[in-house]
Amino acid sequence: MKPTRPGPLVGIVVVVALISWIIVRLLYTDLPIVPWTAIPTVLLLAIGEAYSAWATKARIDRKPDTKPVEPLAVARLAALAKASAYAGALFAGVFGGFALHTVQLLTKETPRLEFFISAGSSLAFVVLICAALYLEHACRIPKDPEDQRPT
Repeated sequence: MKPTRPGPLVGIVVVVALISWIIVRLLYTDLPIVPWTAIPTVLLLAIGEAYSAWATKARIDRKPDTKPVEPLAVARLAALAKASAYAGALFAGVFGGFALHTVQLLTKETPRLEFFISAGSSLAFVVLICAALYLEHACRIPKDPEDQRPT
């Protein structure tokens, strides 16, 4: 599995934001109010992934007072990180597009509230992407010092 690159994630966020902005612009009055519960939920997921990354990195590096980590567990964590990064990019774009539409309506009370909720949700998903990339980085196996010798 190749490491996730930030460029495609940014591209996903931008493209999905533009698509969702167009859809929200057409259907805004028919849509339900944006729930605020996504923000704390996604931030808790990001904290969990960041902590898992920190603990996994310590176990892979065989720091004192840590048990060795199972290779299959590391593979599962890397798959979780990759999936979280792409899902986070998708949802950051959806909420970003919603925020792009509602930023034009800040003079009205309901759209103003929805702007802050959607912008906060989008930022929470960006934090999740960062935590996922950190977890994926932590799952890398360190190179042997013998392999790093110049030939």
